[in-house]
Amino acid sequence: MKRLASVASALALTAAAPAAAPLDRIIATAKFDGVVIAGDTDKPGYVHGDAAATWRWASVSKQLAATIVMQEVQAGRLSLDRPIADWWPEWPHVYSDLITIRQLLQHTSGLADPNEDGPNEPSGMPLFYRPPPGHGVMQYEATHYCAEHPRAKPGLVFHYDNCDFIVLGALLEHTTGKPYAQLLRERIAKPLGLKIALFSPGRPPAPHVRGVVKPGQPEDIGNLGTYGAAGSVYGPPLALYAFDRALITRKLLGDAATAEMWKGEPKWGHSALGQWQYEATLAGCNAPTSIVERRGQIGGVQVRNFILPAMGKALVMFTRRGDFDFGEVWQAKGFAYRALSTAGCAK
Repeated sequence: MKRLASVASALALTAAAPAAAPLDRIIATAKFDGVVIAGDTDKPGYVHGDAAATWRWASVSKQLAATIVMQEVQAGRLSLDRPIADWWPEWPHVYSDLITIRQLLQHTSGLADPNEDGPNEPSGMPLFYRPPPGHGVMQYEATHYCAEHPRAKPGLVFHYDNCDFIVLGALLEHTTGKPYAQLLRERIAKPLGLKIALFSPGRPPAPHVRGVVKPGQPEDIGNLGTYGAAGSVYGPPLALYAFDRALITRKLLGDAATAEMWKGEPKWGHSALGQWQYEATLAGCNAPTSIVERRGQIGGVQVRNFILPAMGKALVMFTRRGDFDFGEVWQAKGFAYRALSTAGCAK
């Protein structure tokens, strides 16, 4: 009798236990190793993993840089479609009187690309990210490597390039008279109460989550400080979710500046300003949804950041596996598509 009572009690507890959240099942099926945060209020409705741990944000850093640039545009101190030479006449690029801030933000400037133009170490790591002493800071690289040997005339082709945002970071320093790290602190971190900062060139990186390129292959990250405004931000995933919510609720930019920043250009693969914006039909939604996407990867750490402006929702994902396949939302398949559909459209 005791054994039967025990079994009955166990069955009752099992029946009463809530079913696993849909996102839990998607994460478990994909064997996702990392952090997932989703919600439509300042307090996220879903958190998987240690969302307070410190991670590198890689190229999601560009989304923050774009926000600071748009704050300057909103204030009338910069203009998207005037040439860089109007504010920085000493910038030594041959096309300084043609390249605009919009072209830097949208990767149509034609600048040199350290990821493709070399020289590289035997491992494939560009030497640009292992600079000698005195190199690696944004002001130096913006006026040397990034100002030399353009790939194309500005405005002709889209080419994703860290130099675009290294130059933007240096331009912001030039026009404001403040180090970019200070701008990040004053414009985003302090107003929102976020624990985010920049890796510094020439210094050991702050303690943070490390990744692997694939099982058995350690990552090669170079000097994380050399990425500057293009990829040097670090902090907890919860801070990225809070940043998304601040954009959604217009705590950092007004309506017009946000709309301009989130306007994807089909001609350039739906590149917006520091991010991508496109429409896709998510599973469970009846109509196409506007999606703002920003992704990043350095070494074995990958980041995906999604905002659904019309719904006020955000989905943040960090993984320590460089070989994890997120898939493509715009192709309506893969892990990111399933997770975003669930976060955005599941009832």
